[in-house]
Amino acid sequence: MFLAMPKVVDREQYRKELLNGCVELFAQKGYGSSTMRQIAEGLGVSTGTLYHYFKSKEDIFMQLVQELCEQDISRFFAQASEVEGLEARLQAVMDFVLKNLQYYQQQMLLWVDFFQQTRIGSDEELQFLRQIWNGTRDATVDYLQLPDTKLADFLMIFIDGLIIQCIYNRSAEDADWYHSQSQLMIQMVLNHEQFSS
Repeated sequence: MFLAMPKVVDREQYRKELLNGCVELFAQKGYGSSTMRQIAEGLGVSTGTLYHYFKSKEDIFMQLVQELCEQDISRFFAQASEVEGLEARLQAVMDFVLKNLQYYQQQMLLWVDFFQQTRIGSDEELQFLRQIWNGTRDATVDYLQLPDTKLADFLMIFIDGLIIQCIYNRSAEDADWYHSQSQLMIQMVLNHEQFSS
């Protein structure tokens, strides 16, 4: 009698696949409206399998945030061309954001839903999200070759504001508006750097 060898599962890859499936589920149903049972059903796995990889729905969210941020940074560096000068590097960042604006809009809505449901989150969750912010900021500082983190914080806050503006009352047809706002931000950063030198 022939017995099939058990399937070898790359646990880390499978965890990432589950997380990627959660993005779609949360986008469709919302974070607050999704239970662990519904998430498992949506992913086509048992609740036991889901709990094997994630302690709770909050744990899914935290791991999802980390995974998405790591993917975003990797995707940016994979697409970013080698350019010289702060202005060209800032333009590369803004081009990437504008190209992926709807994707970032979806992420922003997910973050807002999470905080709305958890009532700001625990100290541990806030600390974790602060670490994610700092990691993204540090990657931004490295890419832009900035002397400190203040301008990277400013850029990230500007991008968040641009995404929120998109959610409120801008559409994909407003490409000129987004482009003009990006150019204004780039000039502000360049002027700041010029006067700081």
